[in-house]
Amino acid sequence: MKIREATIDDAKAIAKVQVDTWRTTYKNIVPDDYLENMSYGQRESIWKSIIPQCYVYVAETNGGEVVGFASGGKAVNGEYDDYPGELTAIYILEDYQSQGTGKLLFEAIVKGIHALGFPSMIIFVLEDNPAKNFYKAIGGKLLDRVEIEIGGKILYELVFAWDDINEILNTAR
Repeated sequence: MKIREATIDDAKAIAKVQVDTWRTTYKNIVPDDYLENMSYGQRESIWKSIIPQCYVYVAETNGGEVVGFASGGKAVNGEYDDYPGELTAIYILEDYQSQGTGKLLFEAIVKGIHALGFPSMIIFVLEDNPAKNFYKAIGGKLLDRVEIEIGGKILYELVFAWDDINEILNTAR
C-alpha cells in the first residue's frame, strides 16, 4: 500500500471512496435515503475545493487504485481551543480495512498538522461507527460527545483528542 499526497486529479477517486464507504460503514446508522442520495459528482466537486486547502493523502494499491484517504489540518470546529489541529476525514474501502492502512493515513495527517505548528488535535467520529475503537487504540482520549443531525436523524459524535501529537510522531518513526 502506498500513501501519497492527493492532487486535484484524485478528487474523483476520493469521492468514490467516500460515498462507497459511507454506504457500507453507516448503513443502519445514517438514514438510507441520505446514503442513497449521496452523489459521486457532488462529492468530487467538494473534494476539488478541499484538496488545495488542507492536507489530503490517499492510499493506493500497487496497481494505482485509490482505496482510502484522509484529510486534516487546522481545526474547523473552533470549539476546542486547546486542540488546533483536526483529522477531518479518514475512510478506507471495506475490503482494505484492518490492514494497517488507517494507521498510515492517520500518521500522514499528524505529520501535516505538526508541520502547521499545532501540538494537539481532535477528530469527530459517529458514536455508532464501528471504527471508533481504532481511535482509542491509537491513543485518542474521549473528550466530548456532541449531538448532530444527518438526513433528519439525530446522531451523536464522539470527540477524540490527542494532547501531544509528538508522541504519535515518535512512535511512528
